[in-house]
Amino acid sequence: MSLQTAAVQRVVSHADLANAVRFLAIDAVEKAGSGHPGMPMGMADVATVLFSRFLKFDPADPQWPDRDRFVLSAGHGSMLLYALLYLTGYEDVTLEQLKQFRQWGSKSPGHPEYGHTPGVETTTGPLGQGLATAVGMAMSERMMNARFGDELVDHFTYVIAGDGCLMEGISHEAISLAGHLRLNRLIVLFDDNSISIDGATSLACSDDQLVRFAASGWSVARIDGHDPQAIAAAIERARSSEQPSLIACRTRIGYGSPGRQGSEKAHGAPLGVDEGAKTRAALNWPHPPFEVPPAVLARWREAGDRGRAARQAWKDRARHLCAGGRSAFHDALNRRLPAAYEEAMSQLITRLVAEQPSLATRQASQQVIDTIAQVLPNLLGGSADLTHSNLTKARTQMPVAPGQFSGSYIHYGVREHAMAAAMNGIALHGGFIPYGGTFLAFADYSRPALRLAALMGIRVIHVMTHDSIGLGEDGPTHQPVEHLAALRAIPNLLVFRPADAVETAEAWDCALRAETSPSVLCLSRQAVPAIRAAVTSANLVARGAYVVAEPDDGRDVTLIATGSEVSLALEAARLLADAKVRAAVVSAPCFDLFAEQPADYRAAVLGTAPCVGIEAAVLGDWPRWIGEHGEFVGMTGFGASAPASVLYQKFNITPDAITAAARRAVARAQQINRPMA
Repeated sequence: MSLQTAAVQRVVSHADLANAVRFLAIDAVEKAGSGHPGMPMGMADVATVLFSRFLKFDPADPQWPDRDRFVLSAGHGSMLLYALLYLTGYEDVTLEQLKQFRQWGSKSPGHPEYGHTPGVETTTGPLGQGLATAVGMAMSERMMNARFGDELVDHFTYVIAGDGCLMEGISHEAISLAGHLRLNRLIVLFDDNSISIDGATSLACSDDQLVRFAASGWSVARIDGHDPQAIAAAIERARSSEQPSLIACRTRIGYGSPGRQGSEKAHGAPLGVDEGAKTRAALNWPHPPFEVPPAVLARWREAGDRGRAARQAWKDRARHLCAGGRSAFHDALNRRLPAAYEEAMSQLITRLVAEQPSLATRQASQQVIDTIAQVLPNLLGGSADLTHSNLTKARTQMPVAPGQFSGSYIHYGVREHAMAAAMNGIALHGGFIPYGGTFLAFADYSRPALRLAALMGIRVIHVMTHDSIGLGEDGPTHQPVEHLAALRAIPNLLVFRPADAVETAEAWDCALRAETSPSVLCLSRQAVPAIRAAVTSANLVARGAYVVAEPDDGRDVTLIATGSEVSLALEAARLLADAKVRAAVVSAPCFDLFAEQPADYRAAVLGTAPCVGIEAAVLGDWPRWIGEHGEFVGMTGFGASAPASVLYQKFNITPDAITAAARRAVARAQQINRPMA
């Protein structure tokens, strides 16, 4: 008889399994000198029941497509998840990694990070984001199930969320959307301990969460979160519900700590050596730090092995499906674009160059969507109640509806924040390329989820229209003067502002090919003239910036513009030519991509002449491109309510203003370069 077999045969109680989780969390936080032990201590019983009896997963294949998804929305309690990953046998999450909690390069960072630690399904920490992201995962599961059936797609999405997650405003948007769509494979385990950082939640919140969730169409229950039988029974009921489920698990933060249990003092600091020793005595855990008794570890590894047979059975089913069905399923999960897409996009760009249309870039975007929706069956669109303004719905797309998930367009309602987070969940789950629309002025509602998408490196596409004062009469509340600068400040986020229909198509192409970056397409409400006169062999937007007009005999000044202002720059160049000033014009649809180009390419585009930047937005990072002595023609404050043509005149963003700025830049350069007397 092997030692492991002998260990498994010993009596191991639920308390033993849960305490292994608790004390790994306590010990890791203590060693790091920082962290959040209270939540793992309080939710260890719930997590133990979930992972040992219900969760479908296989540590040997963390990316198995039909695994259950587990989201730790209360990401500050990360050691709960890391302990479970180690105990159940994830190869890369070793005991040594737990000992390096919160240290440089370890697999156990302060909050869970997608792509960094195997078994972490999404980056969490900003409260409420995990819950809303999980809604997107649950949507993907139902939509993939509608396409491929129970044999290939049949899993649950589980969430552990705390009071903070439910206080955040995004939670209302997310639970409302989930309830409306009847996402019955979504189960939220609420760490109902009535404690937040400041103290009792009663200091700031009197909500009845069960009533709140029920009002949004959820199945709700309240249980003792330290009673394994009650936990298991509640999860079993939730799995058979026709609605998404909330299980409020009444727990005690810092469970087992004589001096900290039930107090905010257990939340965000190590227990300390003395209190740790008292907790060991109180919970009858006479083992030194980081030691898990062999019998307990063996039982946990047995729980981790539980999903191996389910994964193998799934693989056998997949092999026995018809080749066509299997191919469609794997094509949906494949990030690469099919050959049919390449041909369709090429034909569209050729047609746009030939037709030279004068139209809003949001209208050009709709033509792109109409085209690619026919060749990308996994393209999944949506809008935050602005479909007919954003122009995000293809003619061939049918809406997703409550209990009906075969469509490919989602009406997110007025829920920009939840839409952005759900799109993250859709992308993380796999099977779809999500895009969603709103006004650029509302990017701030989406920003936290956008930032996480950039941090995780996932392909989500945000179509944000009405991109400047050019939207006109709706006024300064809707005119996004500072949003381009704010979005460009986010690392690994591609921000596109195309100048015409061809650039719009090329921007879409870049966004679809950006497998490890989210993208924002900033599109105009007003019509813009065509600037691309010939088909090019390469996608010029992919270079970030390129020369649109070059004088034959050298430059006196370089005009750099984005979006609708490129046409103004071209008109200014003509005025300057009449005055014998040689002006090159550069279109810069994506500074993020331009910054990635080789230095010699950037130098050739920018030239050595003085530069003028033109954009109907605030200055932001423009000095990086126009230089210390460059000029900027743009906004210095908020907009106003008036027709677009009037606003451009009143705010002095005109060909005449650009011409004057160019003359100043040239004169300044001549003064600087003039030899000393």
